[in-house]
Amino acid sequence: MRNWISCAAFAALAAASAAPACAQQAPLDGALTIVVGYPPGGSSDRIARLVADRLKDRLGVTVVVENKTGAGGRIAAQGLHALAARQNVLMLANPAVMVVAPLVYAEPGYDARRDFQPVSLVSRYKFALAVAANSPIRDVAGLRRWLRDNPRQFSVGVPATGSLPHFFALMLGRQIGQEPEVVGYRGSAPLISELIGGVLPQAVDTLDTLLPQHRAGKIRILATSGETRDPLLADVPTFREAGVDLAADGWNAFFASSAMAPAKAARLGEDIAAVMREPAMQQAVRESYLEPVTADAAATGRELDAYRAQWEPAVKASGFTATQ
Repeated sequence: MRNWISCAAFAALAAASAAPACAQQAPLDGALTIVVGYPPGGSSDRIARLVADRLKDRLGVTVVVENKTGAGGRIAAQGLHALAARQNVLMLANPAVMVVAPLVYAEPGYDARRDFQPVSLVSRYKFALAVAANSPIRDVAGLRRWLRDNPRQFSVGVPATGSLPHFFALMLGRQIGQEPEVVGYRGSAPLISELIGGVLPQAVDTLDTLLPQHRAGKIRILATSGETRDPLLADVPTFREAGVDLAADGWNAFFASSAMAPAKAARLGEDIAAVMREPAMQQAVRESYLEPVTADAAATGRELDAYRAQWEPAVKASGFTATQ
């Protein structure tokens, strides 16, 4: 409220010049809905609810999080695309929806470049390669040796076929000169269960998903995908430190329908960025094993372009296509 409440007073002092300013700073004309294309409890849902809780105070309106699940997040994207300009709805999405799906589905139901506008990037996450705690493989060098002796055993589980971990596993295979057999699961829970049980020799998933199991001693993370070591895993090297020239991450960002007025989307991006600068918010995001990010709409657009430049070649080179 503090950004907008001063408009009335300012208008009384200088009505002629205040009208445009107040129009730009006016509060939303109703509640704001944040749509998440994944079930409650996941990293996307957690970050959406953290932002919603702080954003309601800043905007002075009710902020509701709605889980609109299905089709790997595409149902939520299709619904956002269909909204009228006047509706106050944002979607929290990740690269699976905004970068990968348009490349692997012939008809994803939306055009990621045309139908949406970036609002605010809020978090990043890393990927990690893991084995069971009782695996003889202790590090990436050990994996290379094991694969030389077992050349047909590079079977890598991922939480979903066509997911970012899927394509990261393919990039990893190219870097170490071994073509992986990628095994897609219906989510991280069954993937981790079979990794712990020894059914699956290796797995790639997001670090925030694997880290609790690593800390519990149930799995062993061999390397992480960041440019630097994760502060929560100071004893685990990055892939580059382990001799594999590979670094990548994922993100969560807010998007609006292209029908929303650009000024409104930009203003919401500024407010979300302000929320993300709050120390308590940054701490809460880190406690979810994610990296907090502060970025307005313009900076988010630049980040999205850079991300597409990195991942689109890998996705296209894989030849992977999806049918549903």
